[in-house]
Amino acid sequence: MKIPPRQRRALNRLTRDTSFLALGAPLHLLMGFLLLMIFGLVWEVIAGRDSSAPAVLGFALVLTVFAVPALTAAQRWRFRQLLGIDIPRPGWRRPWCQFGHHCLVGALFGWLEVLVVGLLVAGVSASLTFVWVYALPWQWRIEHLGYSVQAGYISVAGLVVLATVPGLAAALVRLESHVVPALLGRSREEDLARRVEDLTESRAGAVDAADAERRRIERDLHDGAQQRLVSLALNLGLAKATLADLPPEAREVIDTAHREAKEAIEELSGLVRGLHPAVLDELGLDAALSGLAARAPLPVRLRVDLPQRLAPAIEAVAYFVVSEALTNVAKHAQESTRVDVTVTRLGEIMRVVIADDGLGGADPSKGSGLAGLAQRVRSVDGTFRMSSPVGGPTMMSVELPCPR
Repeated sequence: MKIPPRQRRALNRLTRDTSFLALGAPLHLLMGFLLLMIFGLVWEVIAGRDSSAPAVLGFALVLTVFAVPALTAAQRWRFRQLLGIDIPRPGWRRPWCQFGHHCLVGALFGWLEVLVVGLLVAGVSASLTFVWVYALPWQWRIEHLGYSVQAGYISVAGLVVLATVPGLAAALVRLESHVVPALLGRSREEDLARRVEDLTESRAGAVDAADAERRRIERDLHDGAQQRLVSLALNLGLAKATLADLPPEAREVIDTAHREAKEAIEELSGLVRGLHPAVLDELGLDAALSGLAARAPLPVRLRVDLPQRLAPAIEAVAYFVVSEALTNVAKHAQESTRVDVTVTRLGEIMRVVIADDGLGGADPSKGSGLAGLAQRVRSVDGTFRMSSPVGGPTMMSVELPCPR
């Protein structure tokens, strides 16, 4: 006979819930048994009637202490295997919550589990009353001819009990799934701390992956498109120099193409440097910033005091901070005549300060470039500060973590 899907799911759920409760009852009641034994031994020690009671009491206390983590591990296994709920390992950071669960809450759950499982067994036994009766000798049935009425009442009562057991079992399982993980697992503060650690690690991985992707794009552009443009510019230059008998119109087309090819090379070189300059990997932050200062349209006074190389992600952020700052000064800093860039390391913090003598008035909340700069700094747990009063000067200060 094929069971309908709805009834089959209900039967599977009832089997899971009752198995969960039946397995939990001895785990919950074991600690209660140990506590009753300890109380009895304490009474024996106070009364002084048994000389071996102190030794047995000490053994019972040691057994109780070691039983707590064992019962916690068993409960974690029960929830994981039967309900699919993974309770994090609490360790010994919350010992009193574990003791409280096994000694008080667990004992209450244990008796409730015994009650529900007992109702299931009693309901099944009562509903099969006629089966038990027909298992008796036929002489007994002849001597008790009125048994069918009582057996019918008992069978109906058993069916009623069986009808209530699934709801009771599901309610008790839901109650345990809310209470037990909160007592045997990590606290909310520990979960938040673990979540922050996971997010920090994932963010660091995303930053490293983005930096690696920029390096790959930089290499591909430098070794691929840029080299083809250089070859094209060389060929156009050779054509312009060697083909002297061309009509003026053709020579003009070659001149225009040659000029545009050189401009494309310059733009592509700037794009490659903006993605990730190769000199940053090869020679370090000092050399990369020196190149920025040399290409800047304003005089830049650069001072870099770094005793050793830093993490690639930190160096990349510092480089792009200075690059974006110099670009902003050139575009927006009115009447600015110079820029001072200072990069120093103080313990586990690298500080980058960019200052200009312009008229000020820069507002990070109104400029998408400055907002993106602050977001890039925060991506590595850095801090971004900017001071730009009207009338100047403007100073940008960035602090980046660089643990040893």
